[in-house]
Amino acid sequence: MTLSQLAASSQQDAFASICLSLQNVGISYGASQAVRGVYMEIPRGKVTAFIGPSGCGKSTVLRALNRMNDLIEGCSLSGRVLFDGQDLYSRDVDPVEVRRRIGMVFQKPNPFPKSIYENIAFGARINGYRGDMDDLVERSLRKAAIWDETKDKLHESGYALSGGQQQRLCIARAIAIEPEVILMDEPCSALDPISTLKIEEMMHELKKSYTIVIVTHNMQQAVRVSDMTGFFNVTVGDQAKVGCLEEFAPTEQIFNAPRQQATQDYVSGRFG
Repeated sequence: MTLSQLAASSQQDAFASICLSLQNVGISYGASQAVRGVYMEIPRGKVTAFIGPSGCGKSTVLRALNRMNDLIEGCSLSGRVLFDGQDLYSRDVDPVEVRRRIGMVFQKPNPFPKSIYENIAFGARINGYRGDMDDLVERSLRKAAIWDETKDKLHESGYALSGGQQQRLCIARAIAIEPEVILMDEPCSALDPISTLKIEEMMHELKKSYTIVIVTHNMQQAVRVSDMTGFFNVTVGDQAKVGCLEEFAPTEQIFNAPRQQATQDYVSGRFG
């Protein structure tokens, strides 16, 4: 292999390891800028956590990764968000397809008003799934670590489940449409410690097959589940507060040897 071929191969390997790349991303709501200047490369097959004080823009950035902000009137994005090297905000990109490949799990469990089975099958059916639906439902529920708790009541309402079970059902629903990335916006904030532990254990298994990005206010959770951590902070510019990415690094570095004093102050509990 020539030097040029070796260099090209190394570049391809490096590119292949990056799932999502944010390049100078800024997000505004009308005339008010919420986030500015975000550069970040999210690795494939890992769990990346977004942490930071309230109002720093971490959930706004998370929603930008699958164009959920498009649904908010007046919201606009500058810069580029690349997924597998493709700009998600190009005019020829279908946002519905983006959301199929990059799924979302919200802060509060939001099962459909349907049976447990149909919560899984409905989205898959809408997206044109033609395989064995029974098999897909079982596989999805197993991956979300809730099969054993639901296998004997698949035709009961999803609302009959506990809060923690409902959240895992929503994760199974996201898995069923076969995404490549799963976004989670504070998925455990409304759950008890036992349910939280089950979801954290599930994330360790899911990252074998998916890239996961999670927003969390729980510092211990970020340490337990994530490989990479982005610390977002609030800066004051032009008499307005704007969110920014203060530091992005392996989780161990963020919590044990951060480069920025603001990061150290936040993870040590001095503010936030």
